[in-house]
Amino acid sequence: MQSFSAGKPGRLPALKPDQQPEPSQPARRKRKTGPATQPPAQSPDFITALARGLDVLRCFRHGAGALGNLDLARLTGLPKPTISRITYTLTELGYLRYHGDTGKYSPGYGVLALGYGLLAGLEVRELAKSSMNELAAATGAAVALGAFDGDAMTYVEAVHGSSALYLRLPVGYRASLDSAMGLAYLASLPRHACDAVLARAPQGAPAPQAMERARAELAAQGCCFAIGQWQPGINAAAVPFVSLTGEGVFVMSCGGPESLLPEAELRSRVARSLREAVARLDARRA
Repeated sequence: MQSFSAGKPGRLPALKPDQQPEPSQPARRKRKTGPATQPPAQSPDFITALARGLDVLRCFRHGAGALGNLDLARLTGLPKPTISRITYTLTELGYLRYHGDTGKYSPGYGVLALGYGLLAGLEVRELAKSSMNELAAATGAAVALGAFDGDAMTYVEAVHGSSALYLRLPVGYRASLDSAMGLAYLASLPRHACDAVLARAPQGAPAPQAMERARAELAAQGCCFAIGQWQPGINAAAVPFVSLTGEGVFVMSCGGPESLLPEAELRSRVARSLREAVARLDARRA
């Protein structure tokens, strides 16, 4: 990834390569930290059974409710006997709960423990809270911090500046790649890496015209916008950055109803405040 700054917009830089092993240690296979350029399943390190289990857990997204084996088979494309074995295993391990009255499953407390472990150890989340609270209070909008997760952007922090917001998305929410947050992340990538991500995430992928517009906005203004594109009547701006904590690439977004964030206001005052908030967290400006 190449760098950009508020004064001289461009693209994000590549993360630092892993340190080489000491000469006395056996050589290790290097693992890429950025978007893969080939399907991960082709790697000799890829464990298909584990991936299938995680695919099942990913089906339990915000608003999905309890799901049965038939639901999970439809969502994952896996055979029902395979799904039955996976749900049995995940239930035994505490990652799913079985509801005997409906024959369906919901996430177990084991999933909560995993999520808490991530959030508790995410330094950038703690550093961002103050800036996010200030921005939410100043705009009355929803301010979110997210990271790329396979085929969507997952919220790791969210602050709501007004109780009047009807779209109150919580931590853990997965925003599609055609959201302002998704567009900002994709536009920050080198084109070949962006194309590789889009090839693996056809659902919710932005149209080519939207991607070109996002790249142009990021280069010119250091910010990407979604004006009623993600959801009708919802406007948002987003800025990508490399965390000064060394935890990778994140995106901060600010969004809300058009009545609260009209396009002209979003592209001027709100975008400027958003860039200022991100500048405090960006490794390239430390």
